[in-house]
Amino acid sequence: MGAFEYIALDNAGKERKGILEGDTPRHIRQLLRERQLLPVTVSEVAQKEANRQRSFSFVRRVSPADLSLFTRQLATLVRAGLPLEESLLAVSQQTEKPRVQSIILGVRSKVMEGHTLADGMTEFPRVFPEIYRATVSAGEQAGHLDSVLERLATYTESREEMRQKILAAMLYPMVLTVMCFVIVSALLVFVVPKVVSVFQSSKAQLPLITRILIGTSGFLRVYGIWLVILAIIAAVLFQRWLRNPHARRRYHRLQLRLALVGKLVRGFNTARFTRTFSILSSASVPVLEAMRIAGEVVTNLPMRDAVAEAAARVREGAPIGRSLSTSKLFPPMTVHLISSGESSGELDSMLEQAAVSQERELDGILAAMVGLLGPLLIVFMGLFVMGIVFAMLLPIFQMNDLIH
Repeated sequence: MGAFEYIALDNAGKERKGILEGDTPRHIRQLLRERQLLPVTVSEVAQKEANRQRSFSFVRRVSPADLSLFTRQLATLVRAGLPLEESLLAVSQQTEKPRVQSIILGVRSKVMEGHTLADGMTEFPRVFPEIYRATVSAGEQAGHLDSVLERLATYTESREEMRQKILAAMLYPMVLTVMCFVIVSALLVFVVPKVVSVFQSSKAQLPLITRILIGTSGFLRVYGIWLVILAIIAAVLFQRWLRNPHARRRYHRLQLRLALVGKLVRGFNTARFTRTFSILSSASVPVLEAMRIAGEVVTNLPMRDAVAEAAARVREGAPIGRSLSTSKLFPPMTVHLISSGESSGELDSMLEQAAVSQERELDGILAAMVGLLGPLLIVFMGLFVMGIVFAMLLPIFQMNDLIH
């Protein structure tokens, strides 16, 4: 039995959409006719989702908030002793989003066919990432699916919270930078030419700052649109260049060498790695498999390579902490906490503590950046506007000399 999305027409010719469970599309059409509906299209949820992932689509992906809510609701129902297929059905009925409902019913159909929950989620890899599926599989094998789902919900919420913090921290400086650029460009292109045109008829020598301002304004009016086009082309070419793994690795290595950017990249990726490693380890996923999956969430390629090399050393019998310290890319505090967890047998809690420590440090750096960048941008904009005003007023102060 599978889940199928349908579009049908009722007796009044009104279009109806929904989801039904059945054995085949033909079975679904029969069910629709029994309900006095004329079937138009019937498609299996899993197949439709696979086609959507292979092709470009404007349909919004399932958000981390939706995934977290689904996980927490499912954990509550499983803990209450409800059978898994009934829990999935109840959760699907709670959501108001058709796509989320169809995915949950698609997973339920696989469970009803005799597959595990993790196998059912494999049909939707973009909705349920590998760490999610591996953790659920380990929880099913260990018989602790409810507690594992609770940890997964917390993990999903924490990752979304970190992403929101980074976006919120960078939003203010970015908006301020764009506003500065727009205001200064508008002054140079529209305001300055009208004000300084009264001085251009004079044969007297204008002040240097005024001549620079007039030249800059003329250049932007003539070539401004070409500069914008050139910037767009450069951005597109840069993105295409980053598609090359070797080029992207060189760019990521450069990021690590920069003082502040390198600290942010290390902190963000270390927090993701340790938190992912922690939840996989606590779910009884084998260490090497947990390291491999946790390495996949690391976005910086040199750090991801360092995790892979560390996993190879661990496979040969080396400690995890010492293996990670070889690359010197992970913070010493994280390495010490992991080594302490290995020696004390509390690796899960030490990994969690390392993640919390990195996230706290990252929050502090981002807060300091926002607190510093905002005033700096305002001062920079003020100085720039003051320079423009001074360049326009200076010839007025020297008007007597310009007339004579």
